[in-house]
Amino acid sequence: MELRLLVTFEKVATVLSFTRAAAELAYAQSSVTSQIRALESSLGTELFDRLGSRIRLTEAGERLLPYARRIIELSEEARAAVTGAEEPVGNLTVGTMESLTSYRLPPLLELFHHRYPKVRLSLRTTIGDETRQALRQGTYDLGFLMEEETEHAGLEAEVLAVEPLVLVAAPGHPLAGQPVGTADLVRQPLLATEPGCAYRDLFERELTSHAPVDFMEFGTIEATKRAAAAGLGITLLPEVTVAAELAEGTFVRLLWEPPFTLRTQLAWRAGKRLPAHARLFVEQARKLVAEQA
Repeated sequence: MELRLLVTFEKVATVLSFTRAAAELAYAQSSVTSQIRALESSLGTELFDRLGSRIRLTEAGERLLPYARRIIELSEEARAAVTGAEEPVGNLTVGTMESLTSYRLPPLLELFHHRYPKVRLSLRTTIGDETRQALRQGTYDLGFLMEEETEHAGLEAEVLAVEPLVLVAAPGHPLAGQPVGTADLVRQPLLATEPGCAYRDLFERELTSHAPVDFMEFGTIEATKRAAAAGLGITLLPEVTVAAELAEGTFVRLLWEPPFTLRTQLAWRAGKRLPAHARLFVEQARKLVAEQA
């Protein structure tokens, strides 16, 4: 098995698309297809089921994938050790979420883009269970989590910071400037991001312990913020996502303290030996979040 073929196989298996894999590898799609066929021929088995415009791994492909990733990681470590290269190099697939990608990670991404150009970062926006599952399966190398729990089966996680949450509304809201209890909130129009987001789910659980609630749902934090600024209701969001609006007076902070605590964490598969460029990413993420806290 040629390393070049395993690299192509790993990329196709990760994104489940020949077209997208070709774009990320800077190959022609025909080259990706021929490489996968060559690998299948050398192994004497099909690695992907072709389902019209979609593909999925066969059982043989599922078994090969973790070995391919280990071989690629070891080859990168070996190259760095032999050449004595001081500049980190390698691919890194990172699971993240909108609140971090938009509000915390830009300085980290800029740092890697300019200082470590040979580290190829691929960000995948998922939350909660999806991120944890992708880490366990090896689809992601690293993943950011914003969770109440810090122990995750099959994963190692490092807590980077406690993530403050704030309840916000448009200026002039009837609850502004006075202590607010949970019972007061269930009678208000409520805005939220999609289910599966930890702070939204915990907020809903807290409210429904007092009375049934009905959220007006929005797909993104930005859409939720616009609705709140327009006076459609109140919403609970990470403080980092609304800091600018609070400073400008677009939002007011309601005097309600969440009875739960979220922690921003960086996680990876338990037992996985992180290559040098992944360890560098963890180190820089740790430093960045500490500076922002």
